[in-house]
Amino acid sequence: MLQKLLSLFFICFSIILTAQTSVEEELKVLESPEQVKSYLETKASKKNKIIVFNEEKHKTILAKELFKQNIGGTKINENEFEKTYFKVINKTEKTYHRVAYIYLDGAEYSLDELNDLRDKIIAQYHNGAPFDFLAKQYSMDGNAKKGGDLGWFLEGEMHPDFEVAIFNTDYNVNDIFTVDIPSENWYYVVLKTHDPKDISEIEVLKIVESKI
Repeated sequence: MLQKLLSLFFICFSIILTAQTSVEEELKVLESPEQVKSYLETKASKKNKIIVFNEEKHKTILAKELFKQNIGGTKINENEFEKTYFKVINKTEKTYHRVAYIYLDGAEYSLDELNDLRDKIIAQYHNGAPFDFLAKQYSMDGNAKKGGDLGWFLEGEMHPDFEVAIFNTDYNVNDIFTVDIPSENWYYVVLKTHDPKDISEIEVLKIVESKI
């Protein structure tokens, strides 16, 4: 009986080892986006996917290790239950922008009231009030909790009229200005917090294999 159990154990172990080795070999030949897409279709699972890591936003140990890899580089993490493969399939550098804002709802104020309030906010900022404090006090959307910080974003992710205004090259860091989008009843006080920044990103194929 013991001999049969040992034989069964070694057979199962060999099957698992072969499957894992197979995944490693399969990943080695993946090069084009089409190959990666087709491969993912054969590995139907919510755990298997392409992840985008941004060097500014993602500071985990895993992300830092993957950024050190060249395109095609692979990293393997495993625990008692799973073996996870990460393969870097693309590297790019994109220009990101960053501002903070105070949003005022044009449906709640007349235009004169809005402009008076924005003049008041700008005067308080110039008199030393921190922008994040003013955003928490005046901004009328959920981003007020973050002190109005919009975080790093790409061109095309915001309303076009908003982008036209904030991409104005005449503005320097710490300049404060207003943006109006009357068609949406959106009115802003905006602080330029950072210059545009080129940030590296990597696309990583993640494949998870069960060890059970």
